[in-house]
Amino acid sequence: MRERDEWDVAVIGAGPAGLAAASAAAAAGARTIVLERAEHPRYKTCGGGLIGASRAAAGRLIDVPARDDITSVTVTLRGGQEYTRSHGEPLLAMVVREEFDAALLKRAEGSGAQVRQRAQVRSVDQGDGRATARLADGTEVTARVIVGADGSSGITARHVGAEFDQVDLGLEQEIAVPEAVAGRWRGRVLLDWGKIPASYGWVFPKRDRLTVGVIAARGQGEATKAYLREFVGRLGLSGFEAVQDSGHLTRCRADNSPLRKGQVIVAGDAAGLLDPWTREGISFALRSGALAGQHAAKGDLDGYVAALNATLVPDMRAGRTLLTAFTRHAGVFHRGLNSAKGWSAFVKMCRSEISLSELVANPSARMSLALLNRF
Repeated sequence: MRERDEWDVAVIGAGPAGLAAASAAAAAGARTIVLERAEHPRYKTCGGGLIGASRAAAGRLIDVPARDDITSVTVTLRGGQEYTRSHGEPLLAMVVREEFDAALLKRAEGSGAQVRQRAQVRSVDQGDGRATARLADGTEVTARVIVGADGSSGITARHVGAEFDQVDLGLEQEIAVPEAVAGRWRGRVLLDWGKIPASYGWVFPKRDRLTVGVIAARGQGEATKAYLREFVGRLGLSGFEAVQDSGHLTRCRADNSPLRKGQVIVAGDAAGLLDPWTREGISFALRSGALAGQHAAKGDLDGYVAALNATLVPDMRAGRTLLTAFTRHAGVFHRGLNSAKGWSAFVKMCRSEISLSELVANPSARMSLALLNRF
């Protein structure tokens, strides 16, 4: 291997955003390399629930390795006021990130991208219309465009000057359960609106394991840990082995946060692209990654920024509106979701038959949210 490699597109990070970018760039004819500091398959803290937009975006690349299709949702408010609603068609698909990301990696390689694992990038700089990634082993990778998909705390986010105005702590356990327990959860998820403002918990079934987690604003670590312990205990799952017990921070971009600096663009978590309300990020990662790869291959980086501002950014703004109302009035959301109109809106949102921005723009929803956000 030469100490200095030159490419059309270099992607830093081999998660959904990076691998979608690599597949798109390579398919467009760009000489593409992916630099990943870990090695697949690797565990990734993530709920692994795919909404309709995620499944559609992933389905254009791979046969989605879904472990379960969700048709029922049980909802509780601080552990009580339980109800269950069902729908005739799948609302969500459940995936294990090791399997999901491995399938995306295989597709990227099949599209012509080279994937270099255990390749940790230490710094990025640029000049003369090129960008260079310097690796821990002393080698350099230079490209016309670098796509940053290495997370919100990664090298590329810092390089472009990404700014985040919402940071949340997610805690999660992967709990191995026997078939008798798994069967009770098959096809059904649980959502619990928590006691901590803007918090919620979830149970996502994945055959022989349940993904159980909670999320709340950063700065309430002990309360969030207590919420997870109480949640797991309340569900009668504390006696089973947690094969993974992990946490992570999710960071939402500030509205004016840059998406590009020179020949470096950021996608997915590195750009802080996710729904501020649900903290769902896979659909944002896949869609922004695909756009990044397409525009990087053409060298149209301004076009990438314009595309995000036209598509994903409006949904983030809508998510902030929903989060504000949910933070103040979780009980209203709980009761509303159990109504025919509320359930219909939730189904459409899960299946991505309506975007968040379209949902918030609906006249009745806009009026309700305006009233909730006033008090």
